[in-house]
Order: sequence, then C-alpha cells, then structure tokens
Amino acid sequence: MPAIRSLAKTIGKDHTLALALWRTEIHDARLLCAFVDDATAVRPDQMDTWAGDFNSWDLTDQVCNNLFSRTPYAAEKIMAWSAREEEFVRRAAFALIASLAVHSRTLGDEQFVDWMSLITAAADDERNFVKKAVNWALRQIGKRSLALRESALTVAEELTQRESTSARWIGRDALRELHRPDIIERLQKKSTQ
Repeated sequence: MPAIRSLAKTIGKDHTLALALWRTEIHDARLLCAFVDDATAVRPDQMDTWAGDFNSWDLTDQVCNNLFSRTPYAAEKIMAWSAREEEFVRRAAFALIASLAVHSRTLGDEQFVDWMSLITAAADDERNFVKKAVNWALRQIGKRSLALRESALTVAEELTQRESTSARWIGRDALRELHRPDIIERLQKKSTQ
C-alpha cells in the first residue's frame, strides 16, 4: 500500500485513467484506482459496476474508504448494498458506514442511528468478510459521539442475546471496544469541546 499511495500522489486525480486501470482486472491496479479516481466524477452506475467486481476485503475497503465515501451517493449505496447477497458488495455497505463514521463532518448522529437497523439486519450473516465489516461499522459509529456510543452499546447488547454465532461475536467485540477507558475519555473530551 505505501508504494501504491506514493504512485497515486505522483499521478494525481485522473478519472479516465482510473476507469482504464479498473478494466485491467489487475488487483494492484484496481487498488490504485481508489486513490487516483476523482470522487466528483464518479457516478452511481460506476459504483455498482465496481462493487460487483469486488473480490477481496482490501479492495473493497480501499475503494470504499478512499473513493466511494467521498461521493454524494454513499448513503444511497449503503442502503442498496446492505441488502445484496454478494459477500463483498454487502461488505462494501458496512465499510462505507465505518468510513463515514470516522471521516464525515456533515452527517448528523441521526443518520448513523438509522443505519443501526442495517447493522442489526446483517448481524446474522455468518460470512467472515460481512460479519467483520458489520462489526467495524458498529464500533466506528459507537466511537463517533457519546450519544452514538450509547446507541451502539444498546445494539451490541441485543446482538449478544441472539442465537446467531455471528451476531453474538459482533456484539461482544463491540462491547469490549466501546467499554475501553481511552475511548470513553476521548468521547468525553470531544463532547466538551
């Protein structure tokens, strides 16, 4: 990744190049697309096409974190992709939630509360790459604000009571992280600023 990031800085933003690189189907070339494509030029149909091509967790996460989360279509794709059956398309929905929870300065807490229903709906998915992304999204939402931490803790507690092994793991792991003193301290400081 350091070499890909360095190359991307040299290249700069180039939507046409990104589209051509994606068509090569070469994994590292596709990773580079996450950094060189221009988020203002990305359209919903491109997002759907690329998501359909996702075949690894790292490609999914890099494209979602570094490109798709910067488009005005991210929330729309979260809703659509969270209901899809393809493992990496579904993962993409929750990778976007996690990314927006960390980086968005414009979305309010209410949007993340709404997305909790997607987390509870997908928590029973036993596929490793989906369950880990669902967990990631829940934890990142819970670290966004004190109010969202409380909402995330409520969801995590509920998940620990489910029959699904996946849901119980997601809930327990989120509870463990969201009860860490350093996270609570950071959120308390953030709330007084």
